[in-house]
Amino acid sequence: MADNFWNKLKSLTGNYFALTPYLVNQQDAETSIREGVSFRGTNLIILVLAIFIASLGLNTNSTAVIIGAMLISPLMGPIIGIGLGIGITDFELLKRSLRNLVVAALFSMLASALYFLISPVAEGHSELLARTTPTIYDVLIGFFGGGAGIVAICSRSKGNVIPGVAIATALMPPLCTAGYGLATLQMHYFLGATYLFLINSIFICLATFIGVKLFHFRPHTAANPERARRIRRITYTLALLTLLPSIYMTYNMMRLNRFELNADRFINQECQWTDTHVLSSSETWNKEGKQINLTLIGKAMPQDSLIIALSSRLHFYGLEGTRLKIFQGDAPATTDELKSAAVSDIYHISQNAIQAKQSEIDSLNNLIATSRATISAAADILPELRVVFPKINEIAITKAVFADPSDGRLDTINIALVNTAAGFSGSNRNELQRYLEARLKIKKLRVVEVPRSIP
Repeated sequence: MADNFWNKLKSLTGNYFALTPYLVNQQDAETSIREGVSFRGTNLIILVLAIFIASLGLNTNSTAVIIGAMLISPLMGPIIGIGLGIGITDFELLKRSLRNLVVAALFSMLASALYFLISPVAEGHSELLARTTPTIYDVLIGFFGGGAGIVAICSRSKGNVIPGVAIATALMPPLCTAGYGLATLQMHYFLGATYLFLINSIFICLATFIGVKLFHFRPHTAANPERARRIRRITYTLALLTLLPSIYMTYNMMRLNRFELNADRFINQECQWTDTHVLSSSETWNKEGKQINLTLIGKAMPQDSLIIALSSRLHFYGLEGTRLKIFQGDAPATTDELKSAAVSDIYHISQNAIQAKQSEIDSLNNLIATSRATISAAADILPELRVVFPKINEIAITKAVFADPSDGRLDTINIALVNTAAGFSGSNRNELQRYLEARLKIKKLRVVEVPRSIP
């Protein structure tokens, strides 16, 4: 009974997954692949135009434009050709495909770099930034996309598989992002995007190679078995070396994602108070460690006690070693009160601005009052000066700012401008200086003789 069931299941699955009736012969499949390997004439022009379109899509953050560029691009041809060359040990096809892929990648990067050099918009948008951190998922996309591609090429009814593979494996955006990195001298863009392009290319080749073996393509008759084994070993080694960094990046990405989920869960469950609410939160994980930032509104709570209480709960959410940084401000809790608070804040800002202007006005008024007092003081003491110093005809008292050219230091000095009938001796000038400093209660006064003023 069991044997009968398994025989029926095997027959059923064999009917559904039988490939032989639906495959073209090896010669037709090879011809189709070899025709797409070459990058000369129209193929190269189409590639450059597709690069410009993809660059425009990345520059304007337009997904539709990027997809259109991927449909236009003929980049899949030499990549599939490399996989076929390894699979059937056709080393001439392998060398030609490698050469054309390198030329296509270089032309693509240079065309993209040229575009971003002359583009008025130089910021990296989300579609651009997403092409700089490849993970294991990009490896799987490249591998399964390559598998779908070789099956479609060998199939009698190709349908829309090849365009779909071109979109899924996304060969164009990484090259455009690498060109952006070159144009703006941002090497993390260039290296990350180049690595993503290598992931896609290598694992499309690997999937093609495996497909060729599964479809039992006959090897090239003139192949050297030892050389074929060496190239296969190189292929496996490259695939493994390309895979390892993506596994590490995936591990970091999953750790960061788990940290963010745990932090959100911690905030939603532990940061619930009656009179205080979380206005905003953010999580960071860098070289300095893990940190959760909280901005609270409402009734202020004791900062140290709050941090100690929340930190003691972190280990229940897998957040050991995470630092808490809390910002608090007195703000109302309800929506209506928040609106009133906004009006109040505007009022206080206006009041502060008015007070600052008033302080400036008061300072200027004080300067004017001091200047006027000095001028009136000179007129008030002139009668008694003529008694003590009969030679004085006129006097003016003012302030002057002297600059020291050696160090640029400024010094304010009171000056008494004196006009005398027959001149002043040095002793008379010193005596007048001491008298004026005592009489006017000022310091650093200098007496300067001037000619009689013009009436």
